[in-house]
Amino acid sequence: MPHWSVYTGNSEPHEGIDRLPEPPPWRAFDGEPVVPPPRDADDEAAVSPDRVHRARSYVATPESVELVNAALVLRRPLLVTGPPGTGKSSLAYAVARELGLGPVLRWNITSRSTLADGLYQYDPLSRLYAARQAAWRERDGDAGGGVEDHLRLGPLGTALLPYERPRALLVDEIDKSDLDLPNDLLNVLEEGQYEIPELMRAARHSAEEVTAGVLADGSDDPVAVTRGRVRCRAFPFVVLTSNGEREFPPAFLRRCVRLKLRRPGREQLTEIVRAHLDTPPGEAEHLIDRFLTRAAGGELATDQLLNALYLTGVAGLDADSRDALAERLMPYLGATADGDGF
Repeated sequence: MPHWSVYTGNSEPHEGIDRLPEPPPWRAFDGEPVVPPPRDADDEAAVSPDRVHRARSYVATPESVELVNAALVLRRPLLVTGPPGTGKSSLAYAVARELGLGPVLRWNITSRSTLADGLYQYDPLSRLYAARQAAWRERDGDAGGGVEDHLRLGPLGTALLPYERPRALLVDEIDKSDLDLPNDLLNVLEEGQYEIPELMRAARHSAEEVTAGVLADGSDDPVAVTRGRVRCRAFPFVVLTSNGEREFPPAFLRRCVRLKLRRPGREQLTEIVRAHLDTPPGEAEHLIDRFLTRAAGGELATDQLLNALYLTGVAGLDADSRDALAERLMPYLGATADGDGF
């Protein structure tokens, strides 16, 4: 691998992120104050078992390893495109585990998602209620909480905090977003910073350098935000996934490193099955053959093959019953030439 590579794709955790080369001059960030890593950054017990398994068993291709490293060195988002079931979201978990980037911050995109959803959430109603109680608290010498008590940073907002090491952010299925979201992301991802107007207004009414303690996504430890501005220090490892259901603006695409995942062939499928399941070789080869034959006629996902292998193995079926069940577990994901999903 090139000397600037830190991600190997072998799923073994290491401290290679500390050897990450300096960023290009146009991608250097200097956010302050430095935020300590999350308390459970190296604790797999704090991560759900399915995500740990997904990270451990991910089978990387040489192309994905190369482009992950390019995104890390260039401090650019990685746009991963490919059919369903090719491991687009699993890539983020695999990289985060190997490089010790802490729990993955996940932002699931829908047609209603906005930039504000990813940056932070503000609850004005809870603040109004708190203001009504302030008079009673003042009688006891407590003036009540500030606006920061009603804010929580979202996954994107958390990823852009000034961590010493990059965090991993998964923006899943961005092609399902409203047409404006990719354009709205441009400035935030390019500048590595954003503002919280509610905190900025509070700061304008003070002669001092106002620092607020704000809760971040997935954490109960407040982080310091000075005068309402957040700027990253280590640009996060951002994975944007897309099923290829829409085109993105050229301005958005040129700011991303682009990785296109293809349907795995026989050799990669065999490695994937070996990583996930302890299946007898003959049985695995038989179902892999059936999967590849069916995949030639329509769209299938790799996890359909894994489901078929697992369930037929647990059930202890004879060959005919196993094949019949596997056929039902591997329907096409889209309409075929004859108009149905089978």
